[in-house]
Amino acid sequence: MGRLRLPPLPTIREIIRMYGLRAQKQLAQNFLLDENLTDKIVRCAGSVKDSVVCEVGPGPGGITRSILNAGAKHVTVIEKDHRFIPSLQLLAEASDGRMNIIHGDVMKISMDGMFPTELSKVDIIGNLPFNVSTPLIIKWLQDLSTGDGAFSNRNTRLTLTFQKEVGERLTADVGDPQRSRLSIMAQNFCEVKHCFTIPHTAFVPKPEVDVAVVHFIPRINSIIPCSFKVIEKVVKCLFQYRQKYCKRGVELLFPFDQPELVNDVFDYTGIDPSTTPMWLTMEDFSRICQVYTSICQRYPAIRYYEYR
Repeated sequence: MGRLRLPPLPTIREIIRMYGLRAQKQLAQNFLLDENLTDKIVRCAGSVKDSVVCEVGPGPGGITRSILNAGAKHVTVIEKDHRFIPSLQLLAEASDGRMNIIHGDVMKISMDGMFPTELSKVDIIGNLPFNVSTPLIIKWLQDLSTGDGAFSNRNTRLTLTFQKEVGERLTADVGDPQRSRLSIMAQNFCEVKHCFTIPHTAFVPKPEVDVAVVHFIPRINSIIPCSFKVIEKVVKCLFQYRQKYCKRGVELLFPFDQPELVNDVFDYTGIDPSTTPMWLTMEDFSRICQVYTSICQRYPAIRYYEYR
């Protein structure tokens, strides 16, 4: 059996100097050099000992070291920036065969078959660039809804970083001013937990905002029993007028000359049309999505209607 901890290596700060690495602003890169914090991020995933882990955007390898030192059985890292590959190869050589590197863009790479379906748990961990985090979590939620990509193994869990405000949206409960489209999409498919906040001063260079670490555990069954496309469309329309009555958002789902369909939604769901979107529960969204799906079955052209 391979050793669980890495041999002595240069520090991440020394690695950055050795390889002349600098965070690129256009890629929204920020390095986390504090080993206590990288260890804490990994602990948020639960025990990774003897587990298979995928790290997205490892950069110079700070979190990667913490994953390997926590006893992961195997680590796959996906890194887009070629400048970090040599420092990651140094880690791979020291890992006793427990690490491999994929050089590519996680938004474009197919993760189908990356994790054997018989694994009891798979962890995806990442300190994500701010410009990637939201589109990537939406992409992964869509894959989760169909069991594709990394989620062909239904035991895949996520531990990711986001701008603090995005983290608050992901975890916002009913009535929270931060409740948004992202809240509903994430909470429909996962149990979402805010683990802790990293102060912006811990990063090099310092971003303008603090960073939230968020953990996602996929639900066995999503709350809303409708297609991802329907859920996304309904939620997007409802939060288009987040400060107004939810009726305004429902009206966007239908042509203006068919107001009776808007009335049908509220008649069948029993929801008060004067409720604002942030006060709608997950069950409310489920009823709206189901009624909308039923209307689309009666009037197939409705599913193709876009308010703009």
